[in-house]
Amino acid sequence: MEIKLLGDKRTVLVRIMQELDHHTAAEIRKKTDAKIKSSNAVNIIFDFSSVEFMDSSGIGLIMGRYKMAKILGGKVVIYGAGKQIQRIIEMSGIDRIVKLCATYDEAIEAL
Repeated sequence: MEIKLLGDKRTVLVRIMQELDHHTAAEIRKKTDAKIKSSNAVNIIFDFSSVEFMDSSGIGLIMGRYKMAKILGGKVVIYGAGKQIQRIIEMSGIDRIVKLCATYDEAIEAL
């Protein structure tokens, strides 16, 4: 996992490079929240291009960050999700509140 601050966009970029399950979701949540609290970021972009598995913990991670971003007046965007992950996101209804994009550039434009 890699977390970067894109200061000009007041955005935290979270690159997830492993399966998104109970153990990794807790670590990602902790580090993402810390980065948001230590900066002036209001938006979150999740890079799912390397994620091949996600369970309900991943859905909880996204929903929790969505609620945080909404309170701060920001947005959450996901990009690079493969077909299987996109299907999970759509089945959970997250795609109705979080923008799904194919590329990083589209994600930046969606903010």
